[in-house]
Amino acid sequence: MSHRADPREASPRAAGRPPQRSPLGAAAARREGREKVTGAARYAAEYTPDGCAYAWAVPAAIARGRVTAVHRDDALAVPGALTVLAHDDAPRLHPAGDPTLDLLLQHDRVPHRGWYVALVVADSFEAAREAAAAVRVDYAVEPHDAVLRPDHPGLYTPELANGGHPAVRERGDFDAGFAAAEVRLDTTYTLTGLHNHPMEPHAAIAHWDGDRLTVHDSSQGSTAVRNALATLFGLDRERVTVLSEHVGGGFGAKGTPRPTPVLATMAALRTGRPVKLVLPRRQLPAITGHRSPTVQRVRIGADREGRITALAHEIVTQTSTVKEFVEQAAVPARVMYTSPHSRTVHRVTALDVPTPSWMRAPGEASGMYALESAMDELACAGGLDPVELRLRNDPATEPDTGRPFSSRHLAECLREGAERFGWQPRDPRPGVRREGDLLLGTGVASATYPVLMSPSYATAAAEPGGTYTVRVNATDIGTGARTVLAQIAAAALGAPLDRVRLDIGDSRLPAGSVAGGSSGTASWGTAVHKACTALAARLREHGGRPVPGAVSASADSEREASAESPYARHAFGAHFAEVQVDTVTGEVRVRRMLGVFAAGHVLNPRTGRSQLLGGMTMGLGMALLEGSTMDPAFGDWAERDLASYHVPACADVTDLQAYWIDETDGHLNPMGSKGIGEIGIVGSAAAIANAVHHATGTRFHRLPLTPDRVIASVRPHQEDR
Repeated sequence: MSHRADPREASPRAAGRPPQRSPLGAAAARREGREKVTGAARYAAEYTPDGCAYAWAVPAAIARGRVTAVHRDDALAVPGALTVLAHDDAPRLHPAGDPTLDLLLQHDRVPHRGWYVALVVADSFEAAREAAAAVRVDYAVEPHDAVLRPDHPGLYTPELANGGHPAVRERGDFDAGFAAAEVRLDTTYTLTGLHNHPMEPHAAIAHWDGDRLTVHDSSQGSTAVRNALATLFGLDRERVTVLSEHVGGGFGAKGTPRPTPVLATMAALRTGRPVKLVLPRRQLPAITGHRSPTVQRVRIGADREGRITALAHEIVTQTSTVKEFVEQAAVPARVMYTSPHSRTVHRVTALDVPTPSWMRAPGEASGMYALESAMDELACAGGLDPVELRLRNDPATEPDTGRPFSSRHLAECLREGAERFGWQPRDPRPGVRREGDLLLGTGVASATYPVLMSPSYATAAAEPGGTYTVRVNATDIGTGARTVLAQIAAAALGAPLDRVRLDIGDSRLPAGSVAGGSSGTASWGTAVHKACTALAARLREHGGRPVPGAVSASADSEREASAESPYARHAFGAHFAEVQVDTVTGEVRVRRMLGVFAAGHVLNPRTGRSQLLGGMTMGLGMALLEGSTMDPAFGDWAERDLASYHVPACADVTDLQAYWIDETDGHLNPMGSKGIGEIGIVGSAAAIANAVHHATGTRFHRLPLTPDRVIASVRPHQEDR
């Protein structure tokens, strides 16, 4: 892996950007790396207070209806069983604004299969599990509807999609523009539900000490969990402490407070003992969110030279009857390409299914699969090279708003990626390259992700002996946040990296936003940079002499997070993939994959590369392996463990390369950085699907591309031999 600065960039470095020898930009090793590989790093489930009891949740066995009775006797007869909580006797909760939490064990309604209807507490994990299996629940079953259809009678147009985006945007006259286009494409792409499945399942340990509550939680943001628990249980926030020191991945599934800490707190309140609740993986799909299925119609009109004149991206998706969540999959079409006439629409229906939620690159991952697949189809229809088509439609300003881009180096990513990958010479004809029983093909797709920031707070203090302590309630979910924030602090202080101590993962620290939306470094880092810059100024006032007592400074990113930028701020990238398709088995393998990204100033090449490759790997899984099937009869996800929900293994990932253009962008934050946690997955599935088309000559409009779907298209090639 290597990276380069953009040679065309003539603007000065962003204000506040540290000099070349700054810790920023150095490939510093993860601060917690040794702790993790030696087992010293403790995750939520590994805390076991004295007298700890164990909980096991009982999921509903129907898809819709009411609980009419909860029979506890057999469960309480299990040795070690302590109590069974249900809607008829659970502690009452105060609404916190999230129905997936507010309604836990509060009423007899069952909105979907897997909804929790009881919670068993026992002296041991084994006893809790056995007792939960002995709980018998009676139901009044009602007819359910769990199948998304593009013509579903319950479809409606919401006011907003996720992220506050308008559900509908129109520019120009799409219908007239599309009808007049010389080249027209009208096609539909379908994505199944997808699940996050982090390596560490959701877990929480709750402990009451009088009217003070302490919770260890596997969460992407302990400040948000603290606030939710305080509201739900009617406590002052100062009386609640939530700790998330080490988190084993989340991908959005831990981005909002989940039932785990709420149920553990309920159980601890009832029993008077600390209570540990660790969800079994089979319960996660129904409880911790998923990427909602989408049916996406894309229509593109262009002239004979491939210049887009009309573009429509229309989404049909689902939410639950518990809470509205609308995947913003049409939003990237408002950003990516020239489109004088544009229509982007989101429609949704509420089904008797689990509530969808955030999953890595929500909106962009699913929407860019469809858009970038459609761009490949348009290139084939117009007889153009897919890279050239994208270059011809690279806009000078953001199409939807007309705002100038703070920086946009998509064209450079495409050109450099094509050169590094060896895109040319490429025979554009599909299905002509083969090695024995293998068909070979190459594909390309673009990527984008918005620049986001949320308010965060930080303090910095100079300690005796020339060290510094920086405090911010950030969360490191495996991204390297500890390391990068220490680098930001050291750069602002002008101090060696090893002189900076960083405290994170504790809600008693200055409040931090969640680790999500590729916004963590910008949000926490801006506050850390400002606090350390202010501290350095105070120390300079003393002329470098020792300062008696503690010297500290505090800062926040409220102003930066709330300011309306006159610029459109996005990261961009390009993916290139080569695949082989076995004509005997239908198996698709990615031989090599290469990405080039433009994501501001990369603050740590080591952790940055890890994030980009991780996203690309997740995109590979999206393209070839991952999919959740809704069973219409039972209203349940069929794939509920890693034996049935397949994710990439080392054997699936052979040659992945990540490069980047180190942008200088003065319109972002003091570090000049853009988020890189999600852009790696955006477009990567489309690049692989486009390569499969080039290999086989068959255009697939549904993911994942499993052997059973691919085999029919490659059998003619086998018969030709």
